[in-house]
Amino acid sequence: MSAADLRAMLAADHVTHVPGVYDPASAALAVRAGHRAVHLSGEAVAATMLGQPDLGFTPATQIADRAAVLLPVLGGTPLLADAAIGYDSPHHAVWTALAYQRAGIGGLRLDDGPDATLAAARITALVEQAPQVMLIAQAGGSGPAETIERCRAFATAGADAVLPLGVREADDLGRLRAELPGVPMVVIRSETATGGSRLSDAELADLGVRLVLHPLAAVLAALRAASLTYRAIADEGHATQVDRLPPAVLATLTERPDGPTGRGIDKIDT
Repeated sequence: MSAADLRAMLAADHVTHVPGVYDPASAALAVRAGHRAVHLSGEAVAATMLGQPDLGFTPATQIADRAAVLLPVLGGTPLLADAAIGYDSPHHAVWTALAYQRAGIGGLRLDDGPDATLAAARITALVEQAPQVMLIAQAGGSGPAETIERCRAFATAGADAVLPLGVREADDLGRLRAELPGVPMVVIRSETATGGSRLSDAELADLGVRLVLHPLAAVLAALRAASLTYRAIADEGHATQVDRLPPAVLATLTERPDGPTGRGIDKIDT
């Protein structure tokens, strides 16, 4: 779960897509699909462990506990996790980041909160005292200009990359790249966002984007499939018509692909 692997992705000249995972089965499927990194978001933990929408209250302990469960099936694939609760002060940020590191988390997506000065202080403390965790500094603002200024402050504080919230259009990303040359960018491909263009990977790479996060795509797909299955059982008494993973695969899902019971599973259509 090396932060060095995540930092290498930031140093590359292309985009890496990072899907959200939420349990060992989803993590195993993501790895088998060939993803080089995965993301554990507060939204995913809130939905699958707490049964609630994420309102920014998912405890850091829940995220660390879930990460520890994912660790055995990731096989060294780096794990990026949300960092919001438990990062109130520089001291708390370092303590929580080290707990994340022990749980196998290699990178943090650090929420900035309303106070940019405090956010920069947290970043400085993390860089100095938790260097084995890669740090993506999330930056919000009332508009592109404020978001860019926050990104500048966070990059100066030592963040490995910046995530400009709400900045998705080519012109705004280009402006940020021009003002912060050499600073890797991360963007979220939100399943709830409306409007805006869908830039290609090549266009994103030219604009300085190195990671694209997909925090909820798998959760929403899984819940949709579960909804259809439950409705079919209620209406028909069975779910034969619902497309599902073959039962035989379930028992071997988290086996190593080259293990005695794992042969050929990486070739199934998931």
